[in-house]
Amino acid sequence: MARLAQTEGLTEEQSEILKAVKVFVDEQIIPAAQELEHADEYPQEIVDGLKELGVFGLTIPEEFGGLGESLLTYALVVEEIARGWMSVSGVINTHFIVAYLLMQHGTEEQKQKYLPRMATGEVRGAFSMSEPGLGSDVSAVSTKATKTDDGYSITGQKMWLTNGATSTLVALLVKTDEGADSVYKNMTTFLVEKEAGFGETAQGVTVPGKLEKMGYKGVETTELILDGHRISADQILGGEPGKGFFQMMDGVEVGRVNVAARACGLAIRGFELGIAYAQQRKTFGKVIAEHQAVLFRLAEMATKVETIHAMMVRAARLKDTGQRMDVEAGMAKMLASEYANEVVEDSFRIHGGYGYSKEYEIERLMREVKFMLIGEGTSDIQKMIIGRSLLKDYALKG
Repeated sequence: MARLAQTEGLTEEQSEILKAVKVFVDEQIIPAAQELEHADEYPQEIVDGLKELGVFGLTIPEEFGGLGESLLTYALVVEEIARGWMSVSGVINTHFIVAYLLMQHGTEEQKQKYLPRMATGEVRGAFSMSEPGLGSDVSAVSTKATKTDDGYSITGQKMWLTNGATSTLVALLVKTDEGADSVYKNMTTFLVEKEAGFGETAQGVTVPGKLEKMGYKGVETTELILDGHRISADQILGGEPGKGFFQMMDGVEVGRVNVAARACGLAIRGFELGIAYAQQRKTFGKVIAEHQAVLFRLAEMATKVETIHAMMVRAARLKDTGQRMDVEAGMAKMLASEYANEVVEDSFRIHGGYGYSKEYEIERLMREVKFMLIGEGTSDIQKMIIGRSLLKDYALKG
């Protein structure tokens, strides 16, 4: 049993789920990841296996056909999957966020319509806020939904959709004219249905093709073009316009826990590869793990793994209780992404010249871990969120 990144207080059911996922990762994901990643090939067999394990319905309530598990369980599953191959965790991340948004904000009709099919993976979710001119500044959203006689017409361009082609349901943030003073109250989340694939996937909805990336391969990242897409008011998340920004921020908060979990998985794998290689490679008559410089590096790597795992678990547990956790989620995401990059780079250094070879897994991790620094908000954005919240909590009296 590995000593690092253990979680106390899990139920027997949580432990059994994690055990099953770990076996799947070790037997099905890790042996296939290198070849699939280098070919930028979608991991269909792995995704089918995750469906059989019930991962797509992990947090969906039992009444809708899911397992009804907590955010903590989900985060620990994501951590394990990312340890095997980070891209695979991306396959379920946006799906989970859309399911979460439906569970928290959807109408009863929307829940009945989508959640049972999302639990089986028949309906796959994608989450869309970003645009070519919009990253951290959500107020700059320009994709617009205009009222028509029978609903709305949506026109605009969205960017960076993970699962943009394989998804069949997109939670889409757009600008609507609600007449509110605040720009944040003039945004609405629509549930856009489409076919899987590239090209025109629904009336007025086009997925042009995959965006080429330095890492995060296998899973597709796309644009989404909307040109007069007609949609009924019934497809507004929660049935009421003007609440989109606040709904999306709720989703992003759990998304930050997810990215923290993915970073933890990458850090764990980086440490595993580093400590294994350090016991095999010999210099100056002994394995390099016995050299003080490498031994100290391994100790620091392990400490960072433990730290970010504990912070991720705390943030997930807070969210499960319904408590405010913007600071905890921001801290977990920020530190996990930064420390994961440091741990993976340290492992890369331990590998020496071999770490630069595509034959070694650490080369892939070096490319993948960089995405953790920007996914669900950069470290600078997290610091702004954390700092502003702390100023409110510690405001001087008088």
